[in-house]
Amino acid sequence: MRRPLRRTEEGAGSPARTSVVSGERARLTALYGGLLLLAGALLTGVVYVLVKEGLYSSISLAVTGTVPARRLEELPTTSPTRLPTLVPASPASARPDSSAAATLPSEVLAITRTVSDAAESAALERLLTVSLAVLVVYAVLSVVLAWWMAGRVLRPVGVITETARRLSGENLHERIALDGPPGELKRLADTFDGMLGRMEGLVSAQQRFAANAAHELRTPVAVQRAAAEIGLAGEPSPERVARIRAKLIEVADDSERIIEGLLLLAASDQGLRERRPVAVHEVARQAADGLAAEAAERGVTVVVRAAPLTVDGDAVLLDRLVHNLLVNGVRHNVPDGRVELRTGPAGIEVTNTGPQIPEETVPLLFEPFRRLTARTHGPAAGAGLGLSIVESIARAHDATTEACPNEQGGGLTVRVRFRPGGASSDAPWSRTPGA
Repeated sequence: MRRPLRRTEEGAGSPARTSVVSGERARLTALYGGLLLLAGALLTGVVYVLVKEGLYSSISLAVTGTVPARRLEELPTTSPTRLPTLVPASPASARPDSSAAATLPSEVLAITRTVSDAAESAALERLLTVSLAVLVVYAVLSVVLAWWMAGRVLRPVGVITETARRLSGENLHERIALDGPPGELKRLADTFDGMLGRMEGLVSAQQRFAANAAHELRTPVAVQRAAAEIGLAGEPSPERVARIRAKLIEVADDSERIIEGLLLLAASDQGLRERRPVAVHEVARQAADGLAAEAAERGVTVVVRAAPLTVDGDAVLLDRLVHNLLVNGVRHNVPDGRVELRTGPAGIEVTNTGPQIPEETVPLLFEPFRRLTARTHGPAAGAGLGLSIVESIARAHDATTEACPNEQGGGLTVRVRFRPGGASSDAPWSRTPGA
C-alpha cells in the first residue's frame, strides 16, 4: 500500500535540505531580488525624469496665474522704470512661453522665474529624497520576498531530495504525493513517484525470483537426499537400486533444465552483443518439426502458418523464444487440442487450446517459476521459466510481449511484436477460414 512521505522535523534540517537552502535558494533570492530592485530603480528614475520635465512649466503657470492684478508701482523692483501696465490674472495669458508673455513687464517675469526656480528645486529635492528612501525600503522588502518565494519554490525539491537520500528496500512503498497545482515540480514529483513504483515492482520481483529459485533448486536436492538415505538404506535389491538410479537421473535432469533456464534468462537479460538477420518463419517451421513427436503423443495438433518474417537479432535466442512458445502450447493443452503458430509483419502469435485461465492470472505467468497449476515432477514437467525467457528474449530484441486468455476453447494467446525497424516481412499473417 502506497503511503505519502512523512515530513518530520528531523528531515527539515537534513543535509540535503540545508544544501538546497544554501545553494539554489540563495541564487534564486539574488535573481528575484535583483530583478525586483532593478524594476524599482527603473520606475523611480522614469518618474523622476517625467516629473522634472514638466515641473517648471506647471509651477510657472501656477505662480503667474496667482499674482494679483495690481499696478506696477506696487511691485517690489530695483528698476527706476515704472510702467502703468496691469498683471494679467488669467492662466492663458500668464504662460511665460506664450505670446502674451511678451507684453508682461520684465519685473513680473523676473519674480515669476525666481519663484518657479525655487519651487522646482525644492520639489525635485524632496522628490529625490522620498524616492531614494522608498527605494531602500523596497529593496529590503524585495530581498525578503525573494527569499520567501525561493523557499516556496524549492520546497518540493527538498522533499524529493530527502526522499531519495533515505530510500532503501524497506521503504520503497513511500511516495511523495505532492499536493499542488499542475506544473514542472508537480510533474517531477509524480515522475519520481512513478519511478519508485517501478523500483518497488522490480525489487519485489527479484525477491520472489530469489525465493522461488531457492525453492526450485532445493527440491531436487531434497529428493536426491531422500532417495540416497531411504531408497539405498540397508542392502537394497538390484531392482531397487535401478529404480533409485533412474529417479536420481530424472532429478538431475530437472536440476539441469532449471540451471540452463536460469543461464538463458540471465544471458537474454544482458541484451544482444551483435545482430544478424534471422528468418523467423524458418525457425518456426523447424521448431514445430522438432515438437511433432511430442505433440502427436499428447494428441495435440500443431498448425504453422509462417509468412516471411526477418528479424535482426540472435538466431539461438529467437529459436528458443519460438520453441518455448510452442512447448508451452503443447504441454499445457488438453487431449485433441490445437496449437496454431503464425508469423507475419506484426511478429509472432501462438494460440493454443487448454484449460480456462483467469485474466488476472495471465501477467503472473511471465514471472519466473510461476505456473498455472502445481508443479508435477516428470520428464516433460517444466521449470516455470518458459514465458519468462520468452519475455526476456523479446525485450532483448526491442520487442513487446502480450498475452490474453481465449474466450472459446480455453488456453492462451501470446503475441510477440517487433518494432518496425527490427523486423521486415513481405506478407501479412496467413489466415484461412476455420484456422
